[in-house]
Amino acid sequence: MITLTADNFEEQVLRSDRPVLVDFWTDWCPPCKMIAPILEEIADEYAGRLTVAKLDAEEHPEIAQRYGVLGFPTLNLYRNGEVVRQIVGARPKRLLLADLEGHI
Repeated sequence: MITLTADNFEEQVLRSDRPVLVDFWTDWCPPCKMIAPILEEIADEYAGRLTVAKLDAEEHPEIAQRYGVLGFPTLNLYRNGEVVRQIVGARPKRLLLADLEGHI
């Protein structure tokens, strides 16, 4: 899993040649902590087809604001630099994968 910052967001997400699932999270968010191990599993299982990354929205609020992130966790799926799916809130792995189906 990649850790994103303002310095690498454009290169790692917007210029990526594969879909990128970005987890906008905060340290004080219990659902963010619940979903973290699920995202690690997805990153391992879909390696080579999907990049999973996380961005601390408190450290980089300008990026969260740019993409309309208001609640945490918010998962944005980017393809070719554009958001193609936004998922707000934690959910079980099977439901998360169902939401991403057709995009990866």
